[in-house]
Amino acid sequence: MDPGNWATDLSGGAQFGYTLLSVILISNLMAILLQHLCIKLGVATGRDLAQACRDHYSKPVVWFQWILCELAIAACDLAEVIGSAIALQLLFGIPMVWGCLITVADVLIVLLLQKKGFRYIEAVVITLIATIAACFLMEMIAAKPDMGGVFSGFLPRLEILKNSGMLYVAIGIIGATVMPHNLYLHSAIVQTRKYERSPAGRREAVKYATIDSTVALMFALFINAAILILAAASFHGNGHEGVGEIQQAYHLLDGVLGVTFASTLFAVALLASGQNSTLTGTLAGQIVMEGFLNIRLRPWLRRIITRGVAIVPAVIVIGIFGDGKSTALLVASQVCLSMQLGFACWPLMRFTNDRAKMGEFVNPLWIKILGWTITLVIIALNVKLLVDILLPETWTRWIYHPFQ
Repeated sequence: MDPGNWATDLSGGAQFGYTLLSVILISNLMAILLQHLCIKLGVATGRDLAQACRDHYSKPVVWFQWILCELAIAACDLAEVIGSAIALQLLFGIPMVWGCLITVADVLIVLLLQKKGFRYIEAVVITLIATIAACFLMEMIAAKPDMGGVFSGFLPRLEILKNSGMLYVAIGIIGATVMPHNLYLHSAIVQTRKYERSPAGRREAVKYATIDSTVALMFALFINAAILILAAASFHGNGHEGVGEIQQAYHLLDGVLGVTFASTLFAVALLASGQNSTLTGTLAGQIVMEGFLNIRLRPWLRRIITRGVAIVPAVIVIGIFGDGKSTALLVASQVCLSMQLGFACWPLMRFTNDRAKMGEFVNPLWIKILGWTITLVIIALNVKLLVDILLPETWTRWIYHPFQ
């Protein structure tokens, strides 16, 4: 969970009501399958996805993949910087530019946790996610959403593909949910578990790690859906469809819901999600650099470099355009994540379909079909969005309907 989820879910709920709940559900199911494949790769081969790419591809391809993954981590870090800065502004009145700079301090928190061991990091992540879930559970109760609209929102609609604005937010939701660098991270994390290096031990490790991952992603499904439902119930159809900024939502919530604590809970949960994504970005950054390039930097240096890359565009955009463009930048960062997702899914499918690498853990036929379908759908949606954005409307109309 990171502030990018907030931006995409908030925008989707306020603008389009419950319609994009189906995208949240589908992207979560995609994440469950892809994380399962990462688990199998890590357990069966003893290599994470980045290391497997270094073993398999030529050096220019590996460097290209590494650059794309670093861009994904920077996009995620950008979301964390802006989200935490917004939360600090809402809770304590700190200007956003200063809030961005203050987020550098979380480097110290991450380094302290890493010294204590991975279990401490997991405990902090669970605590942060539980905080977010509790905040939104209370706000969901206060919002009193239309349950008929909620259930119908989980049904996929062709309208999402036809409406370019809706597609843009939908692709952002996919990027915010699956996140390409998390695939590299998850294939490495599973190797920190203690299990017997025998066929039975590996099968057990895959089984329990998949259960662990699936349960965690179901929590993420609840929180993502809760944010969108809250935005849809509070703003869509109530004259607030134009709410596009997290700050606007914060200031409107108390009045719309009729309770005094809603806005504060909203900001606390946002701050918790920002710190949660800090941990993810730090770990993923170390794993991809070591995996792709076999280069190991000191954790504090690696973290400061990544955070510096994220802070610069955040400060520039906020300084030039003001706070009003911060949520738009958040959504754009998640679309950027989705654009790079295909470059992680493609090698993941190739490696897990290779019996020489995977042995008995090679994908069965139904997973091969489903996995390649997911990969190609993600790539096709990203290509369609790029065509819609880059080409004039008359050209796109001819591409999709050449004989009309």
